[in-house]
Amino acid sequence: MPITSRTAAMSPAAGLLTALTALTALTALTVLAVTAATSPAAALPPRGCTSSVPYTAGQGGYDTYRIPATITTPGGAVLAFAEGRRNSASDTGSIDVVLRRSIDGGCTWGPTKVVAAGKGNTRGNPAPVVDPRTGRIVLVTSYNSGAVTEAQIMRGEVTPEQSRRAFVQTSRDDGRTFTTPREITADVKLPTWRWYATGPGHAVALTRGPHAGRLVIPANHSAAPPAGSSDTGQEAKYYGAHAFYSDDGGASWRLGFVDDAYDGYANANESTAAELPDGRVYFSSRDQNGTSTGNRLDAYSQDGAATLARPYTVQPTLNDVPVVQGSVLQVKNGPLLFSGPSVPTARQSMAIWRSGNAGATFTKAKTLSTARAAYSDLVQLGGGRVGVLYETGVSGAYERIEFRRVAVAELAG
Repeated sequence: MPITSRTAAMSPAAGLLTALTALTALTALTVLAVTAATSPAAALPPRGCTSSVPYTAGQGGYDTYRIPATITTPGGAVLAFAEGRRNSASDTGSIDVVLRRSIDGGCTWGPTKVVAAGKGNTRGNPAPVVDPRTGRIVLVTSYNSGAVTEAQIMRGEVTPEQSRRAFVQTSRDDGRTFTTPREITADVKLPTWRWYATGPGHAVALTRGPHAGRLVIPANHSAAPPAGSSDTGQEAKYYGAHAFYSDDGGASWRLGFVDDAYDGYANANESTAAELPDGRVYFSSRDQNGTSTGNRLDAYSQDGAATLARPYTVQPTLNDVPVVQGSVLQVKNGPLLFSGPSVPTARQSMAIWRSGNAGATFTKAKTLSTARAAYSDLVQLGGGRVGVLYETGVSGAYERIEFRRVAVAELAG
């Protein structure tokens, strides 16, 4: 009998049974779908989120979170590093380097993990970077005894063990775990230096020219006063920027350029870097109370951070930025970006500036918020977006660390 004839000949009871079976299956599928949609464990991450808050003061066993740094891993995860300050917002004391990891572009975050434990001492100033040759994540951080302050270190009142030291760690599993910190102080800090700080913020891996593959860490230091001087060393003029680098994925390190003017005119301090499309490295630094007009300094290197093409000079188109750390990012096939607060006399109103001429000039492109704000770090995301990980709050700038996603198209001129 043809199929059409068999269907036509089917009894009314059999047809009713088939209909009930189909209805039961449909009901079961509906229940499963509703359960999946409402179950917290199965909840889908928000699509197209604008912002998220990976760190909030007073949560997770820490009084305050500060000093953000962020990168995107080869596997596409976004890593948000910070200092977890256990007992107060102070720059010294018991401080850990902590990390949260996002697999949806910074919309939701995994649990907070301790990457470098202070154990009563101070570990911080995270400067992460991805080694382009191996895909490993290299993290450089700074250390000092939790019992001493920056002022004491600058005055030379501490032992070498208590003073500022530099360490490196690596991750081979896309940021899920890291090796224990390994000290590299002897390779990157001169004996006459006192204060020392890596970054903070992401470091840079060079991809062009004869130094392709080099990892460059922007940093800063303070020097001891010359013999016979009545200075203590705590004066801001003794700050200077420098860089150090590795050509073997972080196994060994060499000191690069050193800004050693110490004349009080341009006091380069916390630094950030970006590789420009022509292969030069652009450095942007905080001017720590120099007598020059303006709060941002910049410089260029044409040899992979070994030397500077010119000394640090004031960047006048960033005069709206107060005395604070900032971040730079060269967007792929796009502009050079800078992030920082945009009120010259206060840490407030986080903004992004763009440059279409390799950092010669900057134009403010977008104000993210008018709330209090301080340190920040920029990161390239997928889908034509960048991320800004920054300190902010209502009553003060250190109430939380927020991650803001911004379309590069929004920053166009």
